Amino acid sequence: MRNNASILKAFKKYLKPLVLFFVAGITAIVAINIFVSDATDRLIFESQNELPKANVAIIFGAGIKGNKPGRYLKDRLDAGISLYKNNKVQKLLLSGDNGNDAHDELTVMKLYCFEKGVDTTKIYIDYAGFDSYSTMYRAKKIFKVDTAILVSQKYHLNRCVYIGEKLGVKSYGYAADKGEYKGLKYYSFREYFSIAKSYFDVARNRKPRFLGETVAISGASNYTKE
Repeated sequence: MRNNASILKAFKKYLKPLVLFFVAGITAIVAINIFVSDATDRLIFESQNELPKANVAIIFGAGIKGNKPGRYLKDRLDAGISLYKNNKVQKLLLSGDNGNDAHDELTVMKLYCFEKGVDTTKIYIDYAGFDSYSTMYRAKKIFKVDTAILVSQKYHLNRCVYIGEKLGVKSYGYAADKGEYKGLKYYSFREYFSIAKSYFDVARNRKPRFLGETVAISGASNYTKE
């Protein structure tokens, strides 16, 4: 009985600090999300008519199915290709994960754009866009992008635009949403935590895992057929 009483006493001792820590963490996440939304909502567009022009659209990678883009990625690619064909942008920067042969987003993305009629000399490939922060950091440092239209689903764009603006890329978000998406509620919930993480990534100037040689968006494309 004494052991049980000691355990209960210790539990009560640490419960209050743990609860306070949890509440403080949730409050911080909510506050950061409100701050990021307030700072970026005006820079996100659902209509091309209202969207400012830019030299390049950055298309963020997403899931693939074999050698085809998944639903999220297909809609992002179609939106970016539409911007290109409607002369809202002159070039496309495709950024994603090709970390292994079983999940090679970039090959799927670049071939899809080629098959849809995009001039390959206007397609640039970021092979190390392992997360949204890395994509925007590399867009600035490796591809020398100063202004861009960021193409993704709306739930993801506040984070992308915020990162871009903080890293020195004048950023406009273009929502690629077309109907309902499987798993959207889960991804939208997870985004609250991703936004908070990105806020601290920006604050500490996190460096991506890979950088590499410059591939300026003003120069020759690094598109290859392989």
